Amino acid sequence: MDERAGWLTEGVAGPAAGHEDVLRLVLDATRPEPGGRVLARAVACELCGPEGGGFEVAKGECFCVGCCIPVGIVDGGVQPDAYPWRLEAGGAPLPPASPGPGFEPSDLPECPWGHGVLDVAVAFAFAADGTTVRAVSVGLKCPEDGALLLYVDNARVVPRPCACSAPGTACRGPEQAQGQEGA
Repeated sequence: MDERAGWLTEGVAGPAAGHEDVLRLVLDATRPEPGGRVLARAVACELCGPEGGGFEVAKGECFCVGCCIPVGIVDGGVQPDAYPWRLEAGGAPLPPASPGPGFEPSDLPECPWGHGVLDVAVAFAFAADGTTVRAVSVGLKCPEDGALLLYVDNARVVPRPCACSAPGTACRGPEQAQGQEGA
């Protein structure tokens, strides 16, 4: 393990293992509430598909190298059926994000060998109702050497207000927004 950056390098299955090891990493990190469940999946760009070429990571978000569209880790876009959210640190701090439009080296994680295009897996902890997302974990895997990083460690998901909500309330999802279109 590269202690400086938290990357797992020893005992990893390597690039040929596909997504199984990074999926296991996020599944093991994500804690459901009582009666809830955890779902993990490898992330692919909706526009570019699995052939998109991976993701670059900056300031807590993952961007497709093919089209530069963000995955939606920080705002809930990664789970289209969920309400818009923001992340709060769980047991571990959130990834570093320097203020302002520029980037610091800590904003741009690379594997210990300097590769910056990564595979991404995400795990969601759902509430007992089976639909409400309560926590998110994000794992990164270098497709070149197989190194793994738990990038977001069981961060709490907090609903954020949006235009379809009354002031001071959280969005209740796409069906609420659809009901507001004609109003």
